[in-house]
Amino acid sequence: MPWEISGYIVIPIFVAAVLAISVGILKLTRDKTKKLSSLRLFIQIAAVVAVFMGLFLGPFNTARWAPLGPAPRDRLVGSELFGTQFPDGFSVPILACYYASGRTVTCPIWQLQAYVFPFWNFVRGYDVFYSTPGLQMIAVVLGLTVIMSIVLGRFFCGWICPFGLYMDLISRIRKATRKRHLKLSEKTNSALGQFRYIIIAVFMILSVIFGSYAIFGTQLIPGTIPGGPLGTEAGIVGSVNEPFCLVCPMRPLCVLALSATGYMKLSYVTQISYGPLWVTGFYITSVNLAILVIVTVLSLAYRRFWCRICPLGGLTALFSTFTPFKQIALTRLQKNETTCTKCGVCKRVCPTQATEVYEKKGGDVTESRCMLCFRCVEMCPEKDTLRITFAKKDVFKSRNWLEKTTA
Repeated sequence: MPWEISGYIVIPIFVAAVLAISVGILKLTRDKTKKLSSLRLFIQIAAVVAVFMGLFLGPFNTARWAPLGPAPRDRLVGSELFGTQFPDGFSVPILACYYASGRTVTCPIWQLQAYVFPFWNFVRGYDVFYSTPGLQMIAVVLGLTVIMSIVLGRFFCGWICPFGLYMDLISRIRKATRKRHLKLSEKTNSALGQFRYIIIAVFMILSVIFGSYAIFGTQLIPGTIPGGPLGTEAGIVGSVNEPFCLVCPMRPLCVLALSATGYMKLSYVTQISYGPLWVTGFYITSVNLAILVIVTVLSLAYRRFWCRICPLGGLTALFSTFTPFKQIALTRLQKNETTCTKCGVCKRVCPTQATEVYEKKGGDVTESRCMLCFRCVEMCPEKDTLRITFAKKDVFKSRNWLEKTTA
């Protein structure tokens, strides 16, 4: 049974523990080619705990969510800890479902869809009340996403995203079997990168179509006028509300994690309701599961396969690696042209096959496929050739790891 604890106690302890262990990893790891990778794996695991921190804070067993299990899905962290309303959690550019994390952190794609439809002008959401209309909430979500993307770029994908950790664990399983990964052609890999933006456009257009009555005063699809006790039960809404979430591969993992840890009742999750895309407990669709299986299989062959087509990663890249945002981005991958020997190590070790770090002569080589995982910098055998900078200050530089480590 989950136990309730004050966020004012657990959060400082958690942060202190993460910092202490991180320093220990950097000090004790002797292999220069694994030092940063070991730290990144630990940070990824700690980030998952942080994302789901709301599960540990309570309150538990609320009457509204009793059929689902004890998870504190009604905790409004923004208003309770910061004195302002973030009814669905903070917008952070990672795949993290709000219902699983106690509304601590929320995927911006869910919010962008939901605030178009069904909550464009309906003040009551999923057991919360919205004090601002959908357009203003969308502006807040986009504003937070833009700011975080400018500050850290796709660092969120490489170091924090829970599904990114899942992708990396899949790669470790492949390595354990001593199977070499496959590579996509540059043309295919580039096309997948462009496909990210098509995915975003399609699902946002669908949300606008479903919400056309609230936005334009007319139905583009019959049966999409909000109604019922919560205002969200009309017609097609019951099957395709927040359409991207019904295909997102992260959602089944969230439900699995909650069920395995006792925060969601397995008996509820395994209920199967009728409908064109059968829904288990109104949380997982058959498409969710099918895509998760497909992505998992492909990720055994191709490193970080989902990250190459992830629309949220594309959104983060849009606000950090494209003009005009690229000019003001704070976190960058820099290359020294004069010391680069074109050995190709950076290109070979990149999990998403980003090529600009190799092909571009020098300067800022951050591109939309780069997740800022720092692996190319860690593996570069030429001292100070590759650098990660923040606000033009060096954070991490390549070293000649072929040299023997001095005692």
